[in-house]
Parts: sequence; C-alpha cells; structure tokens
Amino acid sequence: MSKEQPSPKIAAARLKQLSRLRPTLAIILGSGFHHVLSALDEDARISYAKLPGFPPVGVSGHAGELFIGRLGGVPVMVLSGRAHFYEGHPMALVTFAVRVLAAYGIKDVLLTNAAGGAARSFRPGDFMVLTDHINLMGTNPLRGAPVAGLPRFVDMTRAYDVKLIELLRKAGRECGIKVRSGVYMAVCGPSYETPAEVRAFTKLGADAIGMSTVPEAVVARQCGMNVAGVSCITNLAAGRSGQALSHAEVLETAERVKVLAAQMLKNFAKLYARGK
Repeated sequence: MSKEQPSPKIAAARLKQLSRLRPTLAIILGSGFHHVLSALDEDARISYAKLPGFPPVGVSGHAGELFIGRLGGVPVMVLSGRAHFYEGHPMALVTFAVRVLAAYGIKDVLLTNAAGGAARSFRPGDFMVLTDHINLMGTNPLRGAPVAGLPRFVDMTRAYDVKLIELLRKAGRECGIKVRSGVYMAVCGPSYETPAEVRAFTKLGADAIGMSTVPEAVVARQCGMNVAGVSCITNLAAGRSGQALSHAEVLETAERVKVLAAQMLKNFAKLYARGK
C-alpha cells in the first residue's frame, strides 16, 4: 500500500470490534442486489466513512455501508456498495475493501454487479454466474509495488471457484431462477459501449459487460480468497435493443428483480454453510 493508504489491518481490527460474529463469507453488493439487506439479521453496521482507508461511494444505488450479521442464519459480512475505477479512484483504492476482507479473515467472497447483456439469449432481469472474465479496463490492480507476503504473478486459470459456482446455480434453482453462465467483460466506463464495441466484445467471448468486479476478483485471488460472481442483466448492451442506454434503466430492472436476487443470495448463504 502507498504511504497515504492505511494498512488494511487497521480497518480489519476496527471491524472485529463491532461484532463477536466471525464470518468467513463476504458479499459485495452491486446494483440489483441491495434488497438482500432486508433479509439480513443485522448484528452491526458501519459507514465506509468511519473505516480507515475506505473510499467514498458516489454512485446511485450504492449505499456505502458495511454490515455484519446473519443471512439465512449464516454469519456473513455484507458490503453495500463499491467504489468504481471510473469515479477517478486509483485501483489501490477501488480494491482496498477486498484487502480488508482478507486481513479480517474472510475466506470466500461473492461479488455481485449489474451488467449489460451481450449474449443474444440474455434478457433484462436474467442472472448470470461468472465462469470467467476478460479485463479490458486498461490496467491491472496488481500493477505497482509488490505487496509483502503475497504473490506478484497471480494465477487466474480458475478465477471463479467451481464449488461456489455450483452453489450459486443451485441457489438460483431453489427459488425458480434460470441462472445463466458466462464470461464477464470489465471495461473502464463510465460511458456505455458503442454497438461496434459490443460486436467486437462478443467476438472476444464476452457474454455480459460491466464496469466493476474484475479488479476485486484479481485482488481477492492474490490474497488467497475463493471468489464467486453473479451479474444481474439489467439492460441489453448497445445495439441489442435499438434503444438508448441509461442508468435509470439499470435501476428500474434492479428494482423489478430485487426480491428474486435477495432470495438467491439467502439461499446461497445457506448452501455455503452446509458445504463447510
């Protein structure tokens, strides 16, 4: 970490003071998934502003609070909101919360997001489990000085854990959701893609396109955590529908499917506990 950036251990120690619960599962909520907080048996919460080193959150739909509690009876840590690279933050700040999770003792992390559907079979309101990703953000969160005690050259062959992927699929089936699988492409943003870019990205193998998640996944793998990811397909990618894209559409779709999204995450937590 830079001299200006506090050690993740400082924020992790603060979190351990908040609650006697010691979850090993953390969930980072992106657009479309915040309704799960209504199902959380909250033990403690804290604003990001009160955690040393945490970035401000400035995007609609991202609250900027961290919760510790039980989801479906299972101890979890839930981060409501994330910082995005397109907000102008350096990657070290975008991924700082993930390093705090590792310092706290989190072993498994579920990353959620809203994404545009590039695959022809996808429709708004679908859910996609990430099987792999493509980083087209123009940088890597591990760029810069090495982190003491952690590998510099991180193997990303299995970025997303096979066992956690299967738990997500089963969690979706249990609440009647047809969970799709696919490759998530991360771009810098904040402008949406052009139709020509979407055509190019699908040729590269992208099924869904978003502006987050990949930096967090890379850092989580460097820290030795197992990673799962799920996207809410909140809109069709540019050129797919013939309509202009807007963040309002993203939020509208997220509102429509919020109950299903919350139930799927609750089911996932229960299945996670059984599998431990």
